[in-house]
Amino acid sequence: MSAASVFNAKVISSNLPSQPGVYRMLNSASEVIYVGKAINLRKRVTSYFQKANLTPRIRLMVSQVTGIETTVTRSESEALLLENNLIKTLIPRYNILFRDDKSYPYLVFTKHTFPRLCFHRGVLNKQYRNFGPFPNAGIVRESIQLLQKVFRIRTCEDSVFNNRVRPCLLYQIKRCSAPCVNMISNLAYQEDINNAGLFLQGNQTEVLESLVVKMQDAANNLDYEKAALYRDQIQALRRIREKQFIDSGKALDADIVACAVQHSSEKICVNLTMIRGGRHLGDKNFFPQNAEGYDPPAVVEAFLSQHYLNRVIPPLIIVGEKIHKEAVQFSGYKTLISFNPKGEKRVWLDMATKNAHLGLEQQLSQFVNQEERLQSLQHALKITNLSRVECFDISHTQGEATVASCVVYDNFSMRNEEYRRYNISGINPGDDYAAMRDVLSRRYHKVAEGEGRLPDLILIDGGKGQVNAAKETLVELGLNYATLVGVSKGRERTPGLEQLIFFGTRKPLQLPKDHPGLHLIQQIRDEAHRFAIQGHRAKRGKSRVNSYLLEISGVGNKRRHNLLVQFGGLKGVRAASIDELQQVEGISHTLAEKIYKELH
Repeated sequence: MSAASVFNAKVISSNLPSQPGVYRMLNSASEVIYVGKAINLRKRVTSYFQKANLTPRIRLMVSQVTGIETTVTRSESEALLLENNLIKTLIPRYNILFRDDKSYPYLVFTKHTFPRLCFHRGVLNKQYRNFGPFPNAGIVRESIQLLQKVFRIRTCEDSVFNNRVRPCLLYQIKRCSAPCVNMISNLAYQEDINNAGLFLQGNQTEVLESLVVKMQDAANNLDYEKAALYRDQIQALRRIREKQFIDSGKALDADIVACAVQHSSEKICVNLTMIRGGRHLGDKNFFPQNAEGYDPPAVVEAFLSQHYLNRVIPPLIIVGEKIHKEAVQFSGYKTLISFNPKGEKRVWLDMATKNAHLGLEQQLSQFVNQEERLQSLQHALKITNLSRVECFDISHTQGEATVASCVVYDNFSMRNEEYRRYNISGINPGDDYAAMRDVLSRRYHKVAEGEGRLPDLILIDGGKGQVNAAKETLVELGLNYATLVGVSKGRERTPGLEQLIFFGTRKPLQLPKDHPGLHLIQQIRDEAHRFAIQGHRAKRGKSRVNSYLLEISGVGNKRRHNLLVQFGGLKGVRAASIDELQQVEGISHTLAEKIYKELH
């Protein structure tokens, strides 16, 4: 950085207000290279140009600064919100970036006379009883199954619940108490809901003691059937408690955040472990971008600031690094941040740290494997600087519900957040060439206009015809320089016999079965195929809901609508009896028999 630009930066920073806000550092191309927040903007920004003990990475960043922009906010918490929004939007080169995953799943009891137990992801309804968050959807579904087994709480949609006239199969297998047909009183059902809530909060002993008292009272009153029901619940709860892999015995909610660093590669892994109701629910690893050159405390501070934005924060967060607590603000939450835990909490932190190291080792091993695959493919295809690959596949059933997929491989990994699906319409059913032209035109028309970038390699799942159609489209867009390769499945569609198809006169290339480059192509192609089929099946299933009923003589749009509303979808219509069907407006006994016969 020249002396003049350093002087200008000092002048600019000295004129900043002594108020909370967000600052943005710009380079000579007017690009934002760093976003930060401060309680005192002047003091914080000036420190970059006065301190001599800056890390090499920060010194490099400061040497590129030619301008500073600021936004004053009313409070530091407001600055934190703005800072994180700008980081996600601008993706500055020198900010530590954590991938913004989908919101965490929750387990929810709705607010009904007979509350429903359900899985939820997204904005929480504060009127409901929400338990979580959980690290993954599998744990939520497993918890739902446990609560069904022990407390027999309903999970059905309201449209099904409100229209039942007889118990469903879940009642028969003792997974629901059938409140829909009044097989249980409201008082008894609420007791089950309360016990389930206590169980989720970690108060298992209290639940067991309550059930034991009820079992004894039922036996004393000679109500042996009810006593047997309580006995079964007690046994199931005890088995669950015995199987619990970690249980503190205390109803504690906490998150543990540990960090592992591989100094030679400057790779970092942050492990988040969740404790809810004293129970270890699982953990999740995060691998930040742009973290090279930052020390672990700075990475943990960035994680806490970004991860808990717009999320429920537990009362205790245990961290493995001595961070600056003032750098992390949780507006509206009374949260204790502890970096020197003792006893059981130290055991949790040690376990999280070990998992962070294991996650980092796995990531590095995968990285080395992917690097070898990419270099081998680059050599085989004679492509220099191969990094980003986009792959396309078309999926349909005899021309029905055609969907195209585009998956992205970049920087040695699949980029799920960049995947896209395209619904294809306006073509002759089953015309894969037209579908390929359509999806490539829609995908790359903005690139042709100067927005975005063209991948280093475009893969097409198909043979010579698909490649020719794709090439014609790219030429029409003025992108004739794009590198295009088709992946033909070969004889009998056997893995390992794939042929790589090129446009023009070049002969197909068949790599050896054990070729690392072929393995990478198979990985990307299979992912495109999976993503396309998933979208096709969803689209086909949605369209067939209507067609199944409309194909039945006597069922028009209005009657179809009444049936779907009454039973909550085609699945509910199929499960309905003839008597239940004829209760729907416009459905006679004769038509109900016809519908039942057609659907079974």
